[in-house]
Amino acid sequence: MIKLPAAIYVASVPVDLRLSFDRLGGIVREVLGHEPRSDAAFVFHNKARTHLKIPWHDTRGYCLLYKRLDRGTYRVPLVVPPGAVEVTLTTRELAALFEGIDGKLLARARQIVRETRRGRA
Repeated sequence: MIKLPAAIYVASVPVDLRLSFDRLGGIVREVLGHEPRSDAAFVFHNKARTHLKIPWHDTRGYCLLYKRLDRGTYRVPLVVPPGAVEVTLTTRELAALFEGIDGKLLARARQIVRETRRGRA
């Protein structure tokens, strides 16, 4: 069974998905400020938002998850704070993104969960 790391980061800008593991690792290090061989997955998308490429390093080597939509676009980036180069996701949010669930709905769901935890809902 394939298990993604607990830490998942989505790049806020599109990337040329023809890049190799090493080139994407360079982007992770230089732009996102993380170590590519850390226990984290990094989600990249193309300009048209029709493809996702998710490399991560599992203690033995690089793994890659790549998906191309037949129709429509991914809703990435999600809600990105001004000046941010990445957005952190949970595995549940990544699964929703991967299935094509609208990022605005994800943001609203996050808000509802926060309000519920505070006892406001």
